[in-house]
Amino acid sequence: QVQLVESGGGLVQPGGSLRLSCTGSLNDFSIYTMGWFRQAPGKQREQVATISSGGRTNYRDSVEGRFTISRDNAANAVNLQMNSLKPEDTAVYYCYAGRLKSSYWGQGTQVTVSS
Repeated sequence: QVQLVESGGGLVQPGGSLRLSCTGSLNDFSIYTMGWFRQAPGKQREQVATISSGGRTNYRDSVEGRFTISRDNAANAVNLQMNSLKPEDTAVYYCYAGRLKSSYWGQGTQVTVSS
């Protein structure tokens, strides 16, 4: 059974930084598109950043220049470095793995940006 396990969430002040990590029990991890999504209370889940098997990255406009997604295929890991955090970044962040018709999700980790 595939598992994605996130870590690194927490409470941070506006302007601060957090680093989220996700490790996956996927066979052939390197061929999956990996990503981070988030869901704030009362809102739909939204894509934050993705990284393809070839390393191409994509970010939603509101995090461009502040967040950086990276992957370590040897460690079956994907990371999200979040800088200059804002209160509107507060949400549960989910790790995602996708390939063709298969998709997998982590259980989520809470990120709260507040003074």
